[in-house]
Amino acid sequence: MTTANDTTFTPAALQHLIKTGQAPRLLDVRTPGEFQTSHIPGACNVPLDTLREHRMELGRHLDENVVLVCRSGARATQAEEALADAGLPNLRVLDGGMMAWEASGAPAIRGPQRWELERQVRLIAGSVVLVSGVVGFFVPGVHLIGTAIGAGLTFAALSNTCAMGMMLSKLPYNRGPRTDIHTVITSLRDRS
Repeated sequence: MTTANDTTFTPAALQHLIKTGQAPRLLDVRTPGEFQTSHIPGACNVPLDTLREHRMELGRHLDENVVLVCRSGARATQAEEALADAGLPNLRVLDGGMMAWEASGAPAIRGPQRWELERQVRLIAGSVVLVSGVVGFFVPGVHLIGTAIGAGLTFAALSNTCAMGMMLSKLPYNRGPRTDIHTVITSLRDRS
């Protein structure tokens, strides 16, 4: 089995396991809206916030044969840390997330298309910076709004978190159907 390191699976390694009938449990930790847009067949959607909140309960229904999936790997790594705190060490993260999965040509279930959170963040942040820069020519001090957005984006990169992304994920457009933890646990029990 080819992995990028001890805690990640490459898309090719995961595809191989799925094709040979040895598929691990796949937990997709993106928002329900992102999950609806595109996900790996057989994946179970457990948004990161829900996973953190119910990690002990989820941990009782999981073993180490789990691969965590998100858009690029960052949220899946955070989910791995949360589940490790719940007593599940040695979980795996899909290296490069859904971006790498889809880039490798692997199968995905597609639903209604919507903009990814990262793209939405770039639109909002860029628009605020642009507008505050233009208005700053006429109203002194408004340019500082763009400076604050730049500081927030810098912090987001350094901390690997994004407050704007978290806020945008709460919008109805991004939420999709609400994740019911009892349905998730029933699904996990059924797949064991």
